[in-house]
Amino acid sequence: MDTERRDRSVVALLVGLLLSSTASMAQATVLGLQVFQISGRTLDLGLLGLVEFAPALVLVLVTGSVADRFDRRRVAALGLVGEAAATGGILWYVSTEPTAVGPIFLIVLVFGIARAFAAPAARSLPADIVAPDRVPWVVARYSATWQIASIVGPVVGGFLYAADVRLPYVFIMALALGSAACILAVRRPERARPAEELGDEAPPVDPLLAPVPKARFSDAVEGLRFIRRQPVLLGAISLDLFAVLFGGAVALLPAIAEERLHVGAIGYGWLRAAGGIGAALVTIRLAVRPLDRKVGRSLLVAVALFGVATIVLGATRSYVVAFVAMLVLSGADSVSVFVRATLVPLVTPPDKRGRVLAVENVFIGASNELGAFESGVAGQVLGPAGAVVLGGAATLAIAASWGALFPDLRHVDRFPSHEGAQAEAEV
Repeated sequence: MDTERRDRSVVALLVGLLLSSTASMAQATVLGLQVFQISGRTLDLGLLGLVEFAPALVLVLVTGSVADRFDRRRVAALGLVGEAAATGGILWYVSTEPTAVGPIFLIVLVFGIARAFAAPAARSLPADIVAPDRVPWVVARYSATWQIASIVGPVVGGFLYAADVRLPYVFIMALALGSAACILAVRRPERARPAEELGDEAPPVDPLLAPVPKARFSDAVEGLRFIRRQPVLLGAISLDLFAVLFGGAVALLPAIAEERLHVGAIGYGWLRAAGGIGAALVTIRLAVRPLDRKVGRSLLVAVALFGVATIVLGATRSYVVAFVAMLVLSGADSVSVFVRATLVPLVTPPDKRGRVLAVENVFIGASNELGAFESGVAGQVLGPAGAVVLGGAATLAIAASWGALFPDLRHVDRFPSHEGAQAEAEV
C-alpha cells in the first residue's frame, strides 16, 4: 500500500511539474515576442528577465524558510495560483492593444514574487517523497518533464499567439491551476523511527504538517552558510550562474528570429522548441542510463559545449544551422541540470533542503534572468549576433576557469549514496 501510494505521489508530482513547466515555457516564449514587437528594443528583453528574477533575489531568505517551515505542497500550490493570477493580469492588458511595455513589467514583477515562493518548495518535493537512492531516477524524469515542456510550451504558445495574442495566456492560466491541483495530491511518506527513540511519544507524523517552530534570521541564512562550506555545491551552482550569465542567448531569440533569420511567431516558436528537443534526447538517454561516473568532468565538458553551440547560434544567418545549434546547446545544458539537480538534494540534509534550494533558485534565476539582462544590454550595444558570440566565448572561459578553481568539483566521480553526504571526489 505504501509503495502504491508513493508511486501515485511521484506521478502526481511529475504531472504537476510538467504542467507548470509547460506554462512557464509558453509564457517565456510569447512574452518575449510580445515585448519585442511592442518596443523593438533588445534591452527590453533583458529587462523582462531582470524584473522576473528580482523577487527571488530580494526574498531569498524568506522563501527558503517558508519552504522549510510550512507544508511544501501548499506553499508550491499557492505560488502557482499566484502565477495564474498574474498571467490573468497580462491577459487583460494585452486585450487593450498595448503600446507600452511598462505595465507588463509590473505584472511580471508580481508573477516573479509568486514564483519565488513556489520554486524552492516544489523543487524540494522529489527528494522528500522517495528514498535517497531513488532521487537520481526521479530527477531524470523530472528533467524529462522540463524537456517535454520546452518543446510543447513554445510550439503551442507560438501557434496560439499567431492565432490570437490572448489565447496563449488562457492556456497558461489553465496549466498553472492544473499544476497546483496535482501538487496538492502529493503525499509524503512517513520516515520511520526506531521504537527506542519514540518512547512514550505519539507515532511520527509528516514533518510538513508538524507544528511550525519560531523563525530566526540565523535559520534563514543557513542555506548560504551550508553552500559556502561545501566546495562541490558552491562550484556546481556558481558554474551554472556564471556560464549562463554570459551565455544567455535564448533571451535574444525574438530579435535573432526577426532580424537575422526572418521568421514569424511560428518559426520562432519552433526555434525555441529546438532547445527542448535537443535536451529531451539527452534526458531520455539519462533516464535510461543515468550518468554515474566522472560526474564533475562531464559537467565541465557540457558547459564548454554549451559555449561552442552558443557561438554558432550567434554567428549564423541560416535557420537550419540555428535550429541545430539550439539542439546542441540545450542538450549540453540538460547534462548540467541533471548533475546539479541530483547533487544538491543528496548533499543537503533534509532540514536545510528548502533553504539551500531557495539559494540555488536565486543562482539559477541569476544565471537565466540576469543573463537575459546582460544579453539585452550587450545586444543593444553590439547587436544580437555580437552579444551572443561574445557570451559563448565567455562561457568557454568560465568552464576552463572552474575546472581549475574547484578541483573538488572536477574530481567528483559518483553521486553520494545517502542524504546529507559530502560528495566524494576521486582523483
